[in-house]
Amino acid sequence: MSASDLPAMPGLDASALNLDMTSAFNSDAMGEMMGAALAGYTQALGAAYAQAAASGTPPDFQTLAQSTLESYAQSPELQAIMGQYAAQIVDANALQKEMATKISAALESSMKAYMEQVMATITAKTQASVQKVMGDMAASIPLAMSVDTGAFQNAFQMKMTEDELTELIMSLMSNGTRSFDANLSKLGYAELSKPSQIDIYPDNFEDKQQVIAILDDYNDRMVASGQDDKKVSYTDFVGTLMKSVTTIVDMISYVLIAFVAISLVVSSIMIGIITYISVLERKKEIGILRAIGASKGDISRVFNAETIIEGLTAGLIGVGVVALVCIPVNAIVYGLLDVPDIAMLPPVAGAILVAISVFLSFVAGLFPAMAAARKDPVEALRSE
Repeated sequence: MSASDLPAMPGLDASALNLDMTSAFNSDAMGEMMGAALAGYTQALGAAYAQAAASGTPPDFQTLAQSTLESYAQSPELQAIMGQYAAQIVDANALQKEMATKISAALESSMKAYMEQVMATITAKTQASVQKVMGDMAASIPLAMSVDTGAFQNAFQMKMTEDELTELIMSLMSNGTRSFDANLSKLGYAELSKPSQIDIYPDNFEDKQQVIAILDDYNDRMVASGQDDKKVSYTDFVGTLMKSVTTIVDMISYVLIAFVAISLVVSSIMIGIITYISVLERKKEIGILRAIGASKGDISRVFNAETIIEGLTAGLIGVGVVALVCIPVNAIVYGLLDVPDIAMLPPVAGAILVAISVFLSFVAGLFPAMAAARKDPVEALRSE
């Protein structure tokens, strides 16, 4: 294949350049040049009109404007204006950069298309030449040798049985281990006699505590016997979760206890105030009781009994209301969430609450009862 067989190098298509003059064209400078040229033309037209009018004959304005424009277009004044703004209208650097970019892109596209044509031509010529040479060789060179396939097969003899040959191939494929064992190792299979992890799922919390106790006892025995490496490490996920929930519930309980304690203190103060008002309104009764022989202790016990009865009544009412409210609450929660007995008040807890109510009422009434016992009988009888 000679150079004449290659396709001719294509020329550069000027229409492919498609230059963009926007970036190189300065419209502001063009406007200034047009303004200056228009001002010069207007001045020249005015002068021509004045000169024609001075002759006494009114000139034809359209003819005068056309002739003045032709003469002004060839005037040195207009050439000077164009020369002044020519460099400002077109940015040579931007135009040169735009031309270089377009020419480079056009050359790259043209060279790429030309190289594809050249490679196609070379491939076709080479393939034709090779086929021609191989055809000539097949036609001119006689077959010099032949192969007896049966004799060639009998020339190789293996001194291994079929089982030995299979074992050899398997050993080469598995690097000394059986393929089954190798596959199990790759899949992460663990033997039951050597587990790496065991998951235990107790049915309830009592069974979970028994499992934890068994594991802790086993670990204690291993540590005592000096076999620390046999300790079982475990994670009680449910216990950890419940511990977090218990902490949150305890925090909420503490906040509620604080609010309840504040309300109890306020209630005790109100009971004391009410009892003291009762003492002030019953001065005459206190004086009559003292006059008929009642001692100061008797007067104090009367008011203490009243406060105890008030505390007992208030406690029983509160516990009774709570016990009644628990019934619809449990029914609603069971119907929505299928959780039974979410709210309940044990009898022992109810009795303790009633006792707290009685105690706080008794403490709140001690000061008014002592004040009633110290009243003078004579002054008490003269209060009304």
